[in-house]
Amino acid sequence: MSVSVLIVDDHAGFRSLARKVLGADDYVVVGEASDGASAIAALGVLKPELVLLDIQLPDRDGFDVSQQLIKESPELKIVLISSRDARDYGCRLDQSDVRGFIPKAELCATALTKVLATAR
Repeated sequence: MSVSVLIVDDHAGFRSLARKVLGADDYVVVGEASDGASAIAALGVLKPELVLLDIQLPDRDGFDVSQQLIKESPELKIVLISSRDARDYGCRLDQSDVRGFIPKAELCATALTKVLATAR
């Protein structure tokens, strides 16, 4: 069964790559957003099951965006991504309501499926 995904990242090249990587597996990318405001607006229209959310966005940080998305859609699964290492975010990752974290360099359908399966 396919999982619908919204990709949120300010780099068009990464969004395109993520779309290809996830589309090759059991994920259906229903949309893309380049910042937090666009992600929040897209949530109501696209109704994805999963949001792949960059932590470093131009308008808001991904932790703040994730809180707003979960407030609007409590059943939503969110996986944070970043070009930085998880250690750079300290306990913020553990304290957030997201399902997990994947470094951008390690993004693949297998890693995403694993994070979703082992998530809190």
